[in-house]
Formats: sequence, C-alpha cells, structure tokens
Amino acid sequence: MKLYPVRTYRSDENLAKEDELAWRIAQVAVDPVAVTDAVTEMVINRVIDNAAVAVASIGRAPAVAARGQAQAHPVVFGGAQSGLGATVFGIGGRFSPEWAAFANGVAVRELDYHDTFLAAEYSHPGDNIPPILAVAQHAGRDGAALVRGIATGYEIQVDLVKAISLHAHKIDHVAHLGPSAAAGIGTLLGLDAETIYQAIGQALHTTTATRQSRKGAISTWKAYAPAFAGKMAIEAIDRAMRGQTSPSPIWEGEDGVIAWLLDGPEGRYEVPLPEPGEAKLAILDTYTKEHSAEYQAQAWIDLARRLGTEHPELRDPANVQNIVLATSHHTHNVIGSGSNDPQKYDPTASRETLDHSIPYIFAVALQDGTWDHETSYAPERAQRPDTVELWHKVHTVEDPEWTRRYHSNDPAEKAFGGRVEITWADGSTLVDEIAVADAHPLGARPFAREQYIEKFRTLAAGVLEPAEIERFLGVAQRLPHLVADELAGLNVIASGLPVAPKGLF
Repeated sequence: MKLYPVRTYRSDENLAKEDELAWRIAQVAVDPVAVTDAVTEMVINRVIDNAAVAVASIGRAPAVAARGQAQAHPVVFGGAQSGLGATVFGIGGRFSPEWAAFANGVAVRELDYHDTFLAAEYSHPGDNIPPILAVAQHAGRDGAALVRGIATGYEIQVDLVKAISLHAHKIDHVAHLGPSAAAGIGTLLGLDAETIYQAIGQALHTTTATRQSRKGAISTWKAYAPAFAGKMAIEAIDRAMRGQTSPSPIWEGEDGVIAWLLDGPEGRYEVPLPEPGEAKLAILDTYTKEHSAEYQAQAWIDLARRLGTEHPELRDPANVQNIVLATSHHTHNVIGSGSNDPQKYDPTASRETLDHSIPYIFAVALQDGTWDHETSYAPERAQRPDTVELWHKVHTVEDPEWTRRYHSNDPAEKAFGGRVEITWADGSTLVDEIAVADAHPLGARPFAREQYIEKFRTLAAGVLEPAEIERFLGVAQRLPHLVADELAGLNVIASGLPVAPKGLF
C-alpha cells in the first residue's frame, strides 16, 4: 500500500489530474491484478450474507416501498438503449439496473445486519454489492468479472474509511460509498481510467449529505441512504460512459468536499491505496454481524447474554442500582448516552432508533439471553415495564483506552467493546469486559462459510421455500465460475409478499 497525500488546492495552484485522489482511485480500478483465492471466498461469503439480510427484510415497509419503485421501472428491451435488466430480491422479472440496485440496497440495509468496517469513518462495505451486481446482470458480465468489481468496491471504500473522517463534520458515511461503487462498476465493465475518474467525481458530488439521517428520531431513510448512493453511482457511470464530465478536483478543489464539508483548506489526509500490481485485499479487513444492530453493539450483546446467563438475578431491575458501560468515543457518542438523544431511552422509539441505542440493546440482551432481529425490537418488548426500568439504569462513558483501541491499526489490538461495571442493590460491584464480538475474526466464534450459510438458512426460513434456499446457496457458492446467464440466479423468489403502496410512478 502507498499513502497518497490529499489536501485542498487553490484554483491557481493547478493541481494535475494525475495527482487527484479521484484519478488515483481510477488507476486502482483499472489495474488488472488477479483476485486472490481468499478474497474470492470472502466475496462469496458476503454475497450470501447480503442475501440473508435482504430476505429477512423483504416484507418490511422500506423494502416493500423501494421494490414498488423498481417495479415501476421495468427494463426496456430492444433498441439502442436496451440491456438485460437486473433482478430484484423476492420477485421475478428484470428492471432498470439503477432501480433494481436501489431496491436491493434498501433490503440489504434495512435491518442493519450485514458487514462493517470501522476506522477514521464508519462503513458497511457490503452496500457496494447491490449496485455492482445489478450492473453485472444488466450488462451481461460473468461471475469472475463480478468478483473483480466487488473486490474493487470494498478496497476503495475501506481505504477511504481508513483515512477520511466524515462523521466529524456530520457528513453521512455514504459519501465514501458513491465513489467506491463507481470504481467497482468501472472494474466490472473494464472501463478506461478517464471514464471511471469522471464517474467517481459525479458519484461523490451527488452523495454528500448530513448525518441527521442517523440522529434523533431515526427514520426509514437510514436504509435508503446507501441504496441511494449506489443508484447515484450507476447513474454517474452511465453519464460518464456518454462522455459527460464532473466537478474536479472533487476532493481537493478550492470549493470542493475537503474545503467546505470536511477539514477545510488546512485539512491534510493520507489515503492508502494499493500500488500497481498489488492485490486488492481490503475485504479481508471487514467483519459481519451475528446480531441485527449497530456494529458497536455486537460485542455488548455477546457480553450481556453471557452475564445474564451467569447471573440471572441481573435480569430483575430491583437487584441493580446502575450499569455503566465504559467504551470508545464513537460508541458513547453515537449509540450511547453521549449522543444526548432522549429517544435512545424512549420505549415508543422507532426500530431504527432502538438499534442505535446501546442502553436498550444491553438491557434486552441481558434479560433475554438472546437477540432476534424482530422480537428484540417489538413494541411490546421495548415497552415491558421491567425492561424500561433496567434500561434506564444503563449509561455509557467514554474511556480513553477503549477509544485508543477502537482507532488502533493493529488488528490484534483493535476493539469495539469495552468494560461494564454493574453496581448491585447492596452496593457491591460486578466488572467484566469484552474487546470484540464473538463472530469477529478474533472472537470466541469467528464466522466462516458455515456460519454465513447458517445465517442465510435461518433468516430465509419461513420466507423462502426450502428448495429455493438450497438453489440460491448452490449458485452463490459457484460465483466465480458463473456465466453471464447464471447471474440472475443470485436473486431469490418469494411468495405472498406485500404489495407496495402507490406512489408517483
């Protein structure tokens, strides 16, 4: 990996295109370096993982509405503008690729249940898969090309996340996703560097938005935000292929993203990118979720389940004075007490808010000894009086050591958990800690292919027919060997799905 300096340039400094970050990313996208076996296997895992969480959400309102929008945009066959179209989770037919990617992106993101990478910024790099897959289906590419495109998408998003903080300036994390998806699509299609460069600029320019979508009373837009970024990436590629240009330099310009949305004219970054001929390995640094909740909650769920089993008396709020979770700056300020969001303690809060409330999550996992993507968030569960009482005794504090470990570049030291101190009713204390989730590569039960398959089967049970479950798993595990006609098999068909409400289209 090579570190590339990135900063704002005045217009009269005349930054050369070859020195722009967007151009350097385009060079990574066009590099024909082979995809390693380990990366290929992990791409298969994440395709299965995305499908698992999408299937679990296809009956939920955001996914239903987005699917309805896609259904209003069927692919047009014949003529100079024709294409094969792309599939949408749960239904048959072919649809315009940007709308298929949008619908599938919402389904994947709705339950907050797929993969994650956390560094200077936050990300769910699996959000790259729906737009890249949709374009692969529409353009008639094969499984090997799809694997290459996904490897690029992951590489670029992870590299940007390692270097450039968006949340520090209240910009939503999908601003890194637009460029990464555009780069991944460029690799998939074998586009030239100039076209990819222009698409990256457009994709970034159209996907910078505030973090209000993840603040306060969190709305259904949380699931739509990354899907919208993927849709914009596809549209940017289309425009760039037609010869259209983009604002540039998009990151470094005098009125660009860094100057006005991020660290300002004095801001300095060093972005790591693979050198020519260096394999794109970033997907191997990412990790998925065993539980449907914000990633920083994963380890806390595992610790709470264990403590509740070892000390069942903790489940009764009468036995507890208070529970303090000492954790990283991010966990404390985004999903903990430091957010100062009263909704995080509101029994009537939305599911989207509750899955970003570590006090709620810890209390429920402690009491139930398990975590379910539906029942753990049900209104009757959130409003249970003993849960509300225990929940309001849980608070977070920032601990500098856990913040340091959160930002560590050493995989053996990097941590997303913290230390819990429980004060019993009699004043005595119970102290425990956890560094990473059980499913993390360094956790108690790391996820491997077997666990990804089991996650799919578990979430698909009752939604898909058993034969459809096994058919999909068979196709997905042959991903790098699929011919173009077989890529449609990466979809699933369900029956009895809700009909989308009528909109404009």
